[in-house]
Amino acid sequence: MAHTSPLSSCRDDHDPDALTLEQARTRALAQVSPIRGRECLMLRLALGRVLAEPVIAGAPVPAHDNAAMDGYALAGADLPRQGKAVLDVIGTAWAGRPFMNAIGQGQCVRIMTGAMIPSGCDTVIMQEHVEVQDQRVHVGTGHRPGENIRPAGEDIHTGQTVLAAGTLITPARLGLLASLGRVEVSVHRRLRVALFSTGDELTALGKPLPPGGIHDSNRHTLSGMLTRLGVELIDMGVVRDEPRHLREAFEEAARCADVLITTGGVSVGEADFVRDLLGELGRISFWKVAIKPGRPMAFGHMGQTVFMGLPGNPVSAAVTFYQIVQPALRRMMGEIEVSLPPCFPVRCLSDLKKRPGRMEFQRGVLSQADDGEWVVRATSSQGSGILSSMSEANCFIVLELEQGPVAAGDLVKVQPFQGLI
Repeated sequence: MAHTSPLSSCRDDHDPDALTLEQARTRALAQVSPIRGRECLMLRLALGRVLAEPVIAGAPVPAHDNAAMDGYALAGADLPRQGKAVLDVIGTAWAGRPFMNAIGQGQCVRIMTGAMIPSGCDTVIMQEHVEVQDQRVHVGTGHRPGENIRPAGEDIHTGQTVLAAGTLITPARLGLLASLGRVEVSVHRRLRVALFSTGDELTALGKPLPPGGIHDSNRHTLSGMLTRLGVELIDMGVVRDEPRHLREAFEEAARCADVLITTGGVSVGEADFVRDLLGELGRISFWKVAIKPGRPMAFGHMGQTVFMGLPGNPVSAAVTFYQIVQPALRRMMGEIEVSLPPCFPVRCLSDLKKRPGRMEFQRGVLSQADDGEWVVRATSSQGSGILSSMSEANCFIVLELEQGPVAAGDLVKVQPFQGLI
């Protein structure tokens, strides 16, 4: 049936029905929530997971006053006001092997960095600032009581909320948890994500391409992205462009997954059934975003399962995943603070074509010039079907909605892939 009103094409730069990227991302984040279910993991297995409850310190860190320098521990009262003080060295304190006796007036203890401060001491003088003769140290003026001491609880005090629920566990946070003596932590369960590609033209790897056929690259690209996020991936393969097969796949995903991600089938072509089927089985929140590449992106729900339908073109699928899907998945995984890597301005070495109407994510190569300045050049091709442009690039060149063409030498914003990928 012919359309009675004109429809916007992916080639059009202005579409009044399309959401801006910020609107789409905000709407997606507002319509998802952290999954229910948690598990208790040994600390060494918790990297990349999200805390399901806050971590409260049961003891101070460090647990005792300790030396910040190699030197000599003494009482501040023995520091000279003029001339030099001569103190007897009565022992040595090592990290992990403290000096357990108390010192008296006119005495000191040789101490190593990290060692517990002996009883009666409140000051450490660096070894470079004393003279040592016959088990005695000579200390001059210019020192103050309390110097070079790391007090108990300097890092963390008892009862402190060290990490809030919803915090992603990074390597540094693993070390922080270990410093508290934590053996295990409570984390959100893994997010279950079902994934399939649609399209009669898609051919499985290892099989010869028929006339008009292409290999299914999107599913492998997205599988890698999802694996890096740490989700439980349910790979449903390729589903043909037939309503019956698509309905069965949708219903199966709704039974077993928290999220269904598809590629292809969300534009305005007559063979694109995904969007219509979602309208029958659930509800659509939006299906067009004013970005290039990647305008036809559907977002909605089937019952409790979140649906995200990505474009079929490989670069479009990657852009929409990183800019909209990944933040929403991280929110569902339980993260409170969900943000993208920041953009920053650099000089562009290439002329860039751009018409107002859509935000563009062109692929670029960010590098450092001989003079130390960071610069970016566009990859050789910017077509939404040119997957090699993503492989060659290490950043997105982000061109704002109403921006026009860019001349070589102009400043542009770049978003490094590091942190996205």
